[in-house]
Amino acid sequence: MTTPPTARQRLAALHMYAAVNGEDFTGQDLASARTSRLRFSRCSFTGADLRHATLDGCWFTFCDFSGADLRGASLRAVGLAGCDLRGADLRDTDLTDVEFGSVNTGVPPFGQTDMTGARFEGAFLRNVRAEGAIGWPPRHGGNGRSS
Repeated sequence: MTTPPTARQRLAALHMYAAVNGEDFTGQDLASARTSRLRFSRCSFTGADLRHATLDGCWFTFCDFSGADLRGASLRAVGLAGCDLRGADLRDTDLTDVEFGSVNTGVPPFGQTDMTGARFEGAFLRNVRAEGAIGWPPRHGGNGRSS
């Protein structure tokens, strides 16, 4: 009898640009997960352990990262639109070229990314774009190399 793959294994097995829709990763251990530029939509990562994960080039739309632990993760060139990052731990995370944006839902203030209460100490914030985001700039900035 074969053991079903873990969430980390399932994500690693997906081909580049694959769509992941409505998956629930709430509270799961995704530490050190590696993906290939996946497209996530309406997924929940609430309270998930994503420490040291490599999510470079992924795109997240209406995803919930509230309370997620992303310490030391690599999120280079990631797009987050209409996502919930309230209380997420992004300390020491590489956020180079990240875009925190919104989704035009047709109803103002539209689907804004909310970073209220997220922690960014030690994060690498080079070329971050945060138009349409709530809670930016972070109260506790990154390593001072933000733009």
